[in-house]
Amino acid sequence: MTYTETLDYLFSQLPMYQRIGQAAYKADLNSTIQLMAMLDNPESKFKSIHVAGTNGKGSTSHLLASVFQEAGYKTGLYTSPHLIDFRERIRINGEMIGQEVVTAFVETNKAQFETLDLSFFEWTVGLAFHHFAEQKVDIAIVEVGMGGRLDSTNVIIPELSIITNIGWDHAQFLGNSLDKIASEKGGIIKPSIPAVVGRSQRETEGVFRRIALANNATIVFADQQFPIDVPDNPLKGLYQTENFQTVLIALEQLKKQWNLNQDAIDRGFNRVIQNTSLQGRWQIISEQPKTVCDVAHNVDGIAAIVQQLKSEQFKTLHLVLGFVSDKNVEELLALFPRDAKFYLTQPSIPRAMPLDRLEQLADQNRMVYTRHETVQLALEAAKRVASADDFIFVGGSTFVVADALASNQNIL
Repeated sequence: MTYTETLDYLFSQLPMYQRIGQAAYKADLNSTIQLMAMLDNPESKFKSIHVAGTNGKGSTSHLLASVFQEAGYKTGLYTSPHLIDFRERIRINGEMIGQEVVTAFVETNKAQFETLDLSFFEWTVGLAFHHFAEQKVDIAIVEVGMGGRLDSTNVIIPELSIITNIGWDHAQFLGNSLDKIASEKGGIIKPSIPAVVGRSQRETEGVFRRIALANNATIVFADQQFPIDVPDNPLKGLYQTENFQTVLIALEQLKKQWNLNQDAIDRGFNRVIQNTSLQGRWQIISEQPKTVCDVAHNVDGIAAIVQQLKSEQFKTLHLVLGFVSDKNVEELLALFPRDAKFYLTQPSIPRAMPLDRLEQLADQNRMVYTRHETVQLALEAAKRVASADDFIFVGGSTFVVADALASNQNIL
């Protein structure tokens, strides 16, 4: 198989939540456990940190990885979804997994794995853990895909479990209340393994404390600790303040076992984008007009974006927006200011909310908008209209940002 044929197999033949949604979701770990056994249990051959939460788990994971890299450790990083290149999901010291490694893994294991009827995500977890074990990483930062308790990544026994916060997302899978969602995400807390929770919330704090108590695990709520001075860093989203505190409190816990001095922490924060290629977090992709993209895609995330937009200086706000069908899009649209100019579009995945349906919701909300078949066309239209002192925001979905970044070199 060529690398292109390998990707076609992974993307087209396997159930993939990123593309098709609910049909690709598995609510048990049985297949993953069998998968790990077939691979000689690679998850037991490296140390790890497990990161869950509704928002901020990607930024938190990348910051942790950057600090460990700067401290001299061979550091694996597993995140999802990818924005442009599948290999973004699996990195060691910032370097993406090689194309030849992906192809060899698929060719070697394809026939055997097909007996398990694996999902795309299960395949990628197997690939990541096998790669980390083969390369003998010192530590791997592992981001949960969805939830926690039944997520395929939840076969590791980490050094530390981190839960950033709990908000409304994936309720159809995780539960219809914050305490139920917390119970699912709290499923990454393991017996006698310390846990850090980023945000203490009335509806969820008791849930986490009960889970920790049942597992004889110490638990620390980052926002209940004294604020820690945040090193200089390139992440400019105001919402990152909470992630910074979570990471710094987590590092305090990890210092007991790892050589993480202040210089490594400072460098890790300062070089997080350079070290890990983190993208899509209040990312400025153009100036004059200032153009920013962000992967926020649920109520809490979009609310934080809208709050930051209020702090920006501009003449007119242009919003390039698209969504996926399994979100409460009407609720998300209602958060954006009505005096903006809207450019409605759809990301290039099957899960995308069709433009006709998005237009109906926009009409119900009495929005002034134009319609564009692709993200690239929508952003081009916004740039034609916007003046130098305007502001363009691109978002609504991770996959809108992915399309914008993929076409960036052609339109900016």
